[in-house]
This record gives sequence, structure tokens and C-alpha cells, in this order.
Amino acid sequence: MMKRRHFLTTATGALAATALTNCAKSDKPTLRLYTWADYLSPDLAAKFEKDNNCKLQVDTFDSNEAMYAKLTAGATGYDLLTPSSYMVKTLVREKKLVALDHAQLSNIKHVDAEYLKRALDPTMAHSVPYMMASTCLGWLKSKVSDAVPSYAMLDRADLKGRITLLDDMREVLGAALLSHGHSLNSADPAQLSQARDTAIRWKRNIAKFDNEQYKSGIASGEFHLVQGYAGDLLQVAEENGDIDVQIPREGSAFSCDDLCIPTSSANQKLAHAFINFVTEPANAVINMNFIAYRAPNSSAYQMLSEDFRGNPALFPEAEVFAKCEPIDDLGDALALWTKTWDEVKAAS
Repeated sequence: MMKRRHFLTTATGALAATALTNCAKSDKPTLRLYTWADYLSPDLAAKFEKDNNCKLQVDTFDSNEAMYAKLTAGATGYDLLTPSSYMVKTLVREKKLVALDHAQLSNIKHVDAEYLKRALDPTMAHSVPYMMASTCLGWLKSKVSDAVPSYAMLDRADLKGRITLLDDMREVLGAALLSHGHSLNSADPAQLSQARDTAIRWKRNIAKFDNEQYKSGIASGEFHLVQGYAGDLLQVAEENGDIDVQIPREGSAFSCDDLCIPTSSANQKLAHAFINFVTEPANAVINMNFIAYRAPNSSAYQMLSEDFRGNPALFPEAEVFAKCEPIDDLGDALALWTKTWDEVKAAS
């Protein structure tokens, strides 16, 4: 589903390369983490290695589906995964994850109880929330007059050809559904038809569907309004004060990536130790500042800077967040969704 940032790959790549190199020289246990790119502070990685007298090997994936395909193809070398919540449900259903031992996870008491009310694994039976983010709209304040955080901006004629939408079925159709007040996980054929027509109308006004170039495009001024992930856009906005990033007032998708242990893990005790380590509030703050995503960790919130905690793309107002939904497994509705998306992509 989600594409991650690639701003910090040098640091993360160096981390992974060091782990791989040192692994061959050491008899220390190795924890093999399969995760998104740029998804762990190098300082935290080094601290975990020191505290646990181990080595951390990091391999990366760029989509839940790529991770799932590798696991189902027989990959057995990983001790810890960070899939999105909807993929966790699939892995649990297929009995690919161990039940977590909460006795080894004293820090899960810090996990945001309000978030857990909406989580897909609310009891943390097989997963612990790691990082969450919402899908946002980002725009250039100097180019978009009378801007409002609303999907209505996607219809503005003055922005024709200067807009991008994510090249993602769940994000675009989900946004279209939300714009009509429906659930972004709807399986209702009439609602999906309505969303299809809206998405086709948007398509005729945008430059393209895109998962990567929107970041550099809005920074350079090529695009004036983009749909993108909060972490991506906030990274760009940090370098360009002309960019505003907000969650649409109609709501949006929010995703949480969760820490979980595959049944094939050879180091389940060390994997539990890692989950407990990154869930410790001070460590969660270090990670949030590095990744620019929000860890659902109540105890960590008060330790964040006012700028971070006051950012509406990360900590939206309650009335806005109430309209946001986690992307859920579509089940039998997947075929209808795929057909609907194909119609959007084929439309001229």
C-alpha cells in the first residue's frame, strides 16, 4: 500500500551494510529486521545493539505486497516485520505470526489507548503499533489562493495540470468515498460507482497519478497541490516553508505499521526485546523525530516538541481524526474494487 520516503537512504543503507559486514565477523546473535526504508533511527539501532550485545541486520521492502510475496515464497530468515495493520490481519489469518508474550513487553502500557480503540489488533495479540501516518493534501501557499483542506480543491480549474494524486487504488477511491461521506472501506456497489465517477473527474484535472515524484515536484514548484503521505510531505515542508500540509476535513486514510514476529523467527526473545525497546517512550521520541511519523505512544507525546505535537498533519483535531479510517482488508470486495479502479485508470 504505502510507499515510503527515500530522503535518508544513505544513513539506513549504511546501517544495513554495517550489520551485514559485522555479522560475518561476530558470534553475537543477529536480529533480522524486515522493514520500510528509513524506518529506524541509526542512533537507536546502535543503542539496541550495545544494550543487547547483538547485531541488527536491516532489509527493506517498498510495499506490503512485496513483503508478503517474499514471505509466501518461502523467505524464513527474518525475526521481525513492520507491515501495515491490514497486512497483519492477513498474516494472522494465514498463521504466519506468533502470538506475542506480553510478559516480555512491559512498555506496551505506553501505547495510546485511544488509538487501540480503532486499531485492527486492539489487544495487541500479534502486533504492537510502531508508526502511524495519515494521507494528506500538500500545497504551495504562494500558488494556491483561498486554500482549504478539502478534496474540493481537486476540482479547481485554476490548478488543472498542477495536481497529483497517489497511484494507489485504496487511497484515491478511498478519498473519493470520503468526499461523499462514505467509508473509505466501503463495499457498496452504488457508493463505489459514485467514487469512480468522482475519481474520473479528478483524473481529468490532474497532471498524473504518482507515488514518488510528487515530493520533488511540489518542492520545485512543478506541482501546486498533491496528495501524499504525511511523513513524506513534512520532510519536504521542513526544507520549503511555502508548503502547507493538512489532513482533508472530510477525513483520510490513516495507516499504522505494526511490529510483529514471524513464526519462522529464530530469535523470538530478541525480537520481543526490540519491540519493548522501541516502545519505551524516550526511544519512541527519538524515532519520531528521525522518521517524521507519529508513534501511537501516549507517554511519549508529552516529550515531543511543541512544533511536532502541534502539527495538524500528525496530531489532527479530534473532529478531523474522527473522520479518518484505517485501511482494512477488503476481503471478497477486492474484485469489485479492482474493477472500479481499472475503470478509473482506463478513462480518458
